[in-house]
Amino acid sequence: MTQSSRSGRSVLSRSVLGAATVATGLIAGAFYVFACAVMPGLARGDDRVYVTVMRDINEVIQNPVFFLSFLGAPALTAVAAWQARDSHHRRWVWAALAASALAFLVTVVFNIPLNDGLARGGDPGALREEFEDPWVAWNVVRAVLLTVALGLLVKATGGRAARGD
Repeated sequence: MTQSSRSGRSVLSRSVLGAATVATGLIAGAFYVFACAVMPGLARGDDRVYVTVMRDINEVIQNPVFFLSFLGAPALTAVAAWQARDSHHRRWVWAALAASALAFLVTVVFNIPLNDGLARGGDPGALREEFEDPWVAWNVVRAVLLTVALGLLVKATGGRAARGD
């Protein structure tokens, strides 16, 4: 392999790792804001307002910009992990991938079905009772997992920079 092709591959892998880090940070931040502000703020409202606002949020969050980062974070991290397979920083990227994949799994297995249940309709008090505590708890889990993934990716980028990878 020529020096030029190694250099090009290095730029590409740095770019993918950087993009994975940014996308993971965006999604971790979104879930963090829900944990620290959105859900505590909604908790102050009555059942009808709570259910209406959460339904509206669940509808508008399904947009290309959110999906690009939500799906892009684990996908880019997976590509970065593959690219790092022979590098010193690989363990950080693979650990970040595991945390990111777990957060994605939590979202798909717990948060999305709770969102779907809230969308079905019915008595706002009963809907909120089934939704609020489990959704908030699982959101905290995924926020923590993605914050850990972000820290691991930052560690990987710092390790690369220190060695000049």
